[in-house]
Amino acid sequence: MKKILFVILAAVAVISASFSAFAGENKSSGKVIAYYFHGTFRCPTCYKLEQYSKEVIETNFKDALASGKLEFKVANIEDKGNEHYGRDYQLYTKSLILSLVKDGKEIKWINLDKIWEYVGNKERFIDYVKSGIADFLKDIK
Repeated sequence: MKKILFVILAAVAVISASFSAFAGENKSSGKVIAYYFHGTFRCPTCYKLEQYSKEVIETNFKDALASGKLEFKVANIEDKGNEHYGRDYQLYTKSLILSLVKDGKEIKWINLDKIWEYVGNKERFIDYVKSGIADFLKDIK
């Protein structure tokens, strides 16, 4: 009888520990999505904005990209299905948007609108974007 009780208690402990670990794995700590939005017509400066943004992210946030805490997405807001981004983020030109997503819901976002001001100074552009992303990543566990 003691052996059966011990086996049952051991099984319950193993199942309980497995469930706790499983639940912990599914707990979303969130992620940051960096969106570069553009239209169909793209000038050389627009391409440069995308290039610099991608470079900042891939060079300075390799670990966050690899872990899934940071994603970089490029989207044409004129493509079918993407029109909502213009409304969602009040876009009026090509933009780099940072979006903090937790449990599948956007918690906050920011338009890094000074990319246009800094595109002529790559170092300043990099510092600006790097700082914005680092600030958003602080909200990720």
